[in-house]
Amino acid sequence: MHASSLSRRAVLAGTAVAAAAVSLPLTQGRAQAAATPATSGYRWRNAVQGGTGFITGVLFHPSVRGLAYLRTDIGGAYRWDDRTDRWIPLTDHLGWDDWNLLGVEAMAVDPAHPNRVYLSLGTYAQSWAGNGAVLRSEDRGATWKRTDLTVKLGANEDGRGCGERLLVDPRDSDTLWLGTRHDGLLKSTDRGATWKAVGFPATPSATGQGITLLVAAGRSVYAGWGDSDGTAGKPNLYRTSDGTTWEAVPGQPTGTAAKVPVRAAYDRHTRELYVTYANAPGPNGQSDGSVHKLRTTSGKWTEVTPVKPGGPTSDGGTDAFGYGGCAVDARRPGTVVVSTNNRWSLIDTLYRTTDGGRTWTSLKDKAVLDVSETPYLTFGADKPKFGWWIQAVGLDPYDSRHVVYGTGATLYGTRDLTHWAPQIRGVEEASVRRLISPPAGEAHLISGSGDVGVMYHERLTASPSRGMASNPVFGTATGLALAAAKPSYVVRAGWGDNGNGASSNDGGKTWAPFKAQPAIAKDAPGPIATNTDGSVLLWSFVHWDGTTYPAHRSADNGATWSEVTSYPKGAAPVADPVDPKRFYAFDTATGTVYASSDSGKTFTARATGLTAGDTEFQLTAAPGRSGDLWLSLKRNGLYRSTDGGATFTKVSSCSASYTLGFGKAAEGASYPAVFMVGSTESITAVYRSDDEAKTWTRVNDDQHQWGFIGAAITGDPRIHGRVYIATNGRGVQYGEPV
Repeated sequence: MHASSLSRRAVLAGTAVAAAAVSLPLTQGRAQAAATPATSGYRWRNAVQGGTGFITGVLFHPSVRGLAYLRTDIGGAYRWDDRTDRWIPLTDHLGWDDWNLLGVEAMAVDPAHPNRVYLSLGTYAQSWAGNGAVLRSEDRGATWKRTDLTVKLGANEDGRGCGERLLVDPRDSDTLWLGTRHDGLLKSTDRGATWKAVGFPATPSATGQGITLLVAAGRSVYAGWGDSDGTAGKPNLYRTSDGTTWEAVPGQPTGTAAKVPVRAAYDRHTRELYVTYANAPGPNGQSDGSVHKLRTTSGKWTEVTPVKPGGPTSDGGTDAFGYGGCAVDARRPGTVVVSTNNRWSLIDTLYRTTDGGRTWTSLKDKAVLDVSETPYLTFGADKPKFGWWIQAVGLDPYDSRHVVYGTGATLYGTRDLTHWAPQIRGVEEASVRRLISPPAGEAHLISGSGDVGVMYHERLTASPSRGMASNPVFGTATGLALAAAKPSYVVRAGWGDNGNGASSNDGGKTWAPFKAQPAIAKDAPGPIATNTDGSVLLWSFVHWDGTTYPAHRSADNGATWSEVTSYPKGAAPVADPVDPKRFYAFDTATGTVYASSDSGKTFTARATGLTAGDTEFQLTAAPGRSGDLWLSLKRNGLYRSTDGGATFTKVSSCSASYTLGFGKAAEGASYPAVFMVGSTESITAVYRSDDEAKTWTRVNDDQHQWGFIGAAITGDPRIHGRVYIATNGRGVQYGEPV
């Protein structure tokens, strides 16, 4: 669900790659109604959507009933709380400078010490991304110690559903193994405090896969290798029996269908290791795959593939897919569950065997899916799919009928192998781009996200009952705006199959697509605005690769459009909250503010000489005031204009501003509360000002930071102090004074 890119190979010197460890406290979570107040005097909770992102791994603890962990590609890790039937976030303490650590590459638990848990973190392996880190906890993630690495990890890159790449050695709880994409194998002998590179028989290539999995089988450790081409003589599975010497596993399967080992699980009863394979690491790009098992006592390999990819489909196509998830039943010998992946034609499924792979049953065939708790999972269709991007599969070691599997949007679970429902409470992974808090109406929040479009939150404590906004359904929202003097009128833009723009006349409950749209809207939908009375639309166009195009204007609710040649290409349009004839835009390429006084027909330059080329900026209009503009600039702080953008004055109270919004004024104050993600000194945090940015109060704390939070922020115009924050992987966070 989240785009990734190719990574660059880093160089490991072969010496210790650890920095000093530091202790990081983490507040234990509770159910939504009992969220823990922050030390700042704010209570922080998620606006519930339910999942909304790729679940890349799920891990039941083998020694403790009801204890499990979950990882995501960009939204951190979670622990299952069996008392409240919900997942508790474990990495919200990671702050702005550590945004790259919100992607979890792998997890590990210690079977002999139930309170120990380990995470390897790092979202991207690109040159512009920071290095990875390992977190270790002695109290199930309530507190952490951290070791920074000198290598990069790739939790949101190809192969992110493989694993786990982190393992506690079965012979020694003090020893851990960490498989990397570009830097071979790392080993720690002090429970993750320090790490060193160790010898490994295979050499990394530019594919960015490296070691795809580590699994214990008895007293041996097996490692999957993703940089092989699958041919004989180029192994992709290795093992060590002594913790020092690694060898290729003899007789291992070869060929395209066994090119990349994706997942593996060991049946201790039969002493057999099951391995799922595909011809690509996934989650995309797989068209072939297989399942094999190795009897570790004899070295005999047996292919146990449930269904071979490549067969015909009813529409004349080819049933192309790979294999992904793999889990064994700790209570029943020979009982295994594996998943298909990237099977778009016939839809992915789980296969289950109770006889060691001789026969398999597709669990999808009789599955009854109940998504009433998270209705968006239909994605505008009549019913939800069983799944896609299934590479995380878990089988409860204390309940053979309790199976869970991750998809690109949720975690499904069953306790009878027939009835399935999202087991996702507490997990919120949306990458949120747009926020509106209407001044009137049923909903206090409308949000726009990547992958799951726009949602109308009639309640903040339950997933929106209407699911994703439909007619049309957008995969990713690029624009969201309401008419300030007519808040029942809302418009949205985004990536959709049946149109890229829509309007609502009931505050966002129901939608109708624009009757027409500019041709470029299909390939480059961008931000959209409507003037204060809803009579004019202004739509900017930006392709996902950054290419910009001329903006277009409509004065008939999207029935006809005309190009606005004087508008700065790609800029986000801002409507004046009072004067329906005024629009504004900031051109970062030239550092110029543009304004229109004829309802968006023409634009002229106003203030010039502002910071040019700033990639993180935002122009915002204060509600209820004409020409009162605030310009957030990452590199140069915050500026304000009270003359419609003709001149700007720097706000001296902050050194950096990323996003800014407004909420209800404090009692006795005449100006709205101002909320900002920025820096007043050296800390990037969430701030509120009740005196027009003369002074600021930090409203989040070190336990509630959520990585990158620079996309959008808004206060609630009806409740003083309430603020909504768009995160990149932790959904919408909202805070209220306590």
